[in-house]
Amino acid sequence: MSPIEFMLRDEHVALCDLLKLTGIADSGGQGKLMIANGDVTVDGRPESRKTAKIRAGQTVACLGQTVRVVAGP
Repeated sequence: MSPIEFMLRDEHVALCDLLKLTGIADSGGQGKLMIANGDVTVDGRPESRKTAKIRAGQTVACLGQTVRVVAGP
């Protein structure tokens, strides 16, 4: 499966919101549950902070899907 490219509108996005906005999670609550269950990594490391600030250049992986975060216009 090819990586999803997510373009930031601001300086950062909360991890749980990123999962929801990319369609990996159906809701922010489901995203938080995925994070709590240890299903999410950021730059190859497990991430347990539900509202971790994800910035341009970072890569998030969850349940076999990968999201590359890029700077917006």
